[in-house]
Amino acid sequence: MKKFDRLIFVSQADTAAGPMAEAIMQSKYLLDELEVTSKGLVVLFPEPINPKAEAVLAGKGLTMKDHMSDPLVREDFGERTLMLTFTDEAREKVLESFGAEYEDLVQVLHHFVGEEEGPENPYGGSLADYGQCYSVLETLIKKLVVQLNEEELLC
Repeated sequence: MKKFDRLIFVSQADTAAGPMAEAIMQSKYLLDELEVTSKGLVVLFPEPINPKAEAVLAGKGLTMKDHMSDPLVREDFGERTLMLTFTDEAREKVLESFGAEYEDLVQVLHHFVGEEEGPENPYGGSLADYGQCYSVLETLIKKLVVQLNEEELLC
């Protein structure tokens, strides 16, 4: 039996790194179906993806042009939902805001796949900064896909 039914990338505002990670993950092949989405910790009202993030995605043949930021809410949590943040601070904020009940299911992406560093927040940066964020996310998500597929084979 598969371990997760849903994967949520949790970022600060759900307008750049989260939607980019969602688009990258949705473009990958998984052995079993997995609902992939992104959510934000600070979403006061729905906002579209950052234009620089969308430009980077378009350059890679991907798009999230219809994406609107969405806040993380208690209903998003579940025993078969994996939540991946991009920083230790974001993980701590999730656990402080929603309780530690699902502590094992809220992880930092780069730690989860065995890497030392995660993506830098490109907010306010140049197009190149968004491109660098994309590159780091793509590398980490490739490792995530391998890890999730290996888990499926072992189930």
